[in-house]
Amino acid sequence: MALEFFWQLPTNGDGRYADAEKRRRGEREYAHSAYLTPGVSDPRGDTYNYFDYLHQIARAAELGGFNGIQIRNDPDGDESWIVAGYLARSTKYLTIIAEFDASRGSAVYAAKNAVSYQRFSHGRFAWKIGTGGNEKQRHSAGDFITEQDILKRIDEFVTVAQNVITQTSYTFEGEFFQVLEGGFKGPLSNQKVPPVYLAGSSEEAYQLSAKLADVHVLDAKPVELLKPEIAKLSALAAAHGRKLDIALRIDLLARETEEEAQFDAERFGQQSGNTYEVGSTSLLRAGLSGKHTDAAATLVGSYEQVIDKLVEYAQAGITTFILGAVPSLEEAYRVGEIILPEVRSLISGAGRRVA
Repeated sequence: MALEFFWQLPTNGDGRYADAEKRRRGEREYAHSAYLTPGVSDPRGDTYNYFDYLHQIARAAELGGFNGIQIRNDPDGDESWIVAGYLARSTKYLTIIAEFDASRGSAVYAAKNAVSYQRFSHGRFAWKIGTGGNEKQRHSAGDFITEQDILKRIDEFVTVAQNVITQTSYTFEGEFFQVLEGGFKGPLSNQKVPPVYLAGSSEEAYQLSAKLADVHVLDAKPVELLKPEIAKLSALAAAHGRKLDIALRIDLLARETEEEAQFDAERFGQQSGNTYEVGSTSLLRAGLSGKHTDAAATLVGSYEQVIDKLVEYAQAGITTFILGAVPSLEEAYRVGEIILPEVRSLISGAGRRVA
């Protein structure tokens, strides 16, 4: 089984060890003094900012052996497409998933942007298309679509975008998008269509992914609850004559011992004010880091426990893991060095643990 591992980057601040407050690390903020002890100065001054910090995380993910990174679409964070473009040129091998909503505008223009991304990144660009959040969040972003039309618009958005990339005379008339003899020519033609990641737990969301998506992203929950969802998605895709990969969005908090991991989880929960609960297993904590990373749950345990649980998810049918943690930079190195090699080794059948 070939597994893919992505690391999610925080576009709206990150914490530190023993300090859960979200800060735009490396960037001078009016509300915060430099994160230094009295008498210690920072020679970087204002020449280093949060984009430099995100670059460090991306490099950590690449050095750690991740297959790619996901740029989160945070309403209060930097624009995911801009961050994706910045990091595409500072990495060599990572697939870069830009998360955004179909409300961003013309599907044709989005497709043209994507083609340009594919050209300068050598085909490393992918899309994760969201629903825009709840009604209040959508309205604050100038999007007044009704709830029942959100998935219909995503359907049309993906359909139009994919076809103008792959055809040179494409016409479409829908409820939200229209194209008359569209399609890219010249250097923009024959480019790789961005793989599409979709999410959602409704019947309609499942049907849409089965029809259009390359990967459907599930929120973290116990393995026994995910198995029927994985089976249903696979069956729906097969009915369309397609194969759908299943991803899991989950945060990790792994330490040498379970006691150390539980201590750090308790401290993070207290400092961040996040309310969380222990799931059906002692490892899965729902809501622990949600305010920081938007993950539904976090795996908390020793390295061995977390590795075994990820292997269990993979054996249940998960082929892509979108991982995250706080702090993102330091944990990307930890997970890449300790967790990923072991999971890959166990799944490949090597069965030997790294010392």
